[in-house]
Amino acid sequence: MESKNYTQSAQFLLLRFSEDPALQPLLFGIFLSMYLATVLENLLIILATVSDYQLHTSMYFLLSNLSFVDIGFTSTTVPNMLVNIHTQSKVIRYKGCIAQVYFFIQCLMLDNILLTVMSYDHYMAIFRPLHYTVIMDPKLCVLLVLACWMLSVLNALLQSLMVLWPSFCTDLEIPHFFCDLNQIVHSACSDTFPNDVVIYVTTVLLGGGPLVGILHSYFKIASSIHAISSAQGRYKAFSTCMSHLSVVSLFYGTSLGE
Repeated sequence: MESKNYTQSAQFLLLRFSEDPALQPLLFGIFLSMYLATVLENLLIILATVSDYQLHTSMYFLLSNLSFVDIGFTSTTVPNMLVNIHTQSKVIRYKGCIAQVYFFIQCLMLDNILLTVMSYDHYMAIFRPLHYTVIMDPKLCVLLVLACWMLSVLNALLQSLMVLWPSFCTDLEIPHFFCDLNQIVHSACSDTFPNDVVIYVTTVLLGGGPLVGILHSYFKIASSIHAISSAQGRYKAFSTCMSHLSVVSLFYGTSLGE
């Protein structure tokens, strides 16, 4: 009982990029500008998609959902980091850290699954252009997005509840500007084998599964583009996927870099 009570009152210390007080205003200004630009850009995408009737298609519906998730993704970590820089504090409370883990994992998984659904949408647009609007009808798109939300919420809830399992004996230093799940689990002073199993299984299934789906879709897309006779038609089909492909490369590139 004492271990549990102490765990609930434990603090996590988030290590900032620099301890030099002279650099803190510069770091604050840079990350605040980047955060505001990210939020504004995604809000403009959502506004344009909602206001323009010609953009009421499955492709732009999925894009607007991805933009909404990106706002939540950055808002989960960056505002707390800005507050820590402004107050010259590293501390985040235990409950706040668990909440950050939940929303971070939820938004991360939503990004991952939505990118997979978007790759399928691009595949249908190129592979079956005449039947595209019939297959990717609004009802199916809404169901796909709801499924993405439900799966990401359940996964995030499982992962965050599993963090309540281990005990933490001291204030912990996390070498990130946010509460990283892996760092938290491996800093516990109790057995973390169940946490490791859950993290490994969910990473393989919910991380590797969507990646396989994206690769499969783009393999089919590449085959379909190769079968197009005209160079102009191949260029038009390829340009349709370029923005999504760049986002996928950036997403998985940064994820693997972690």
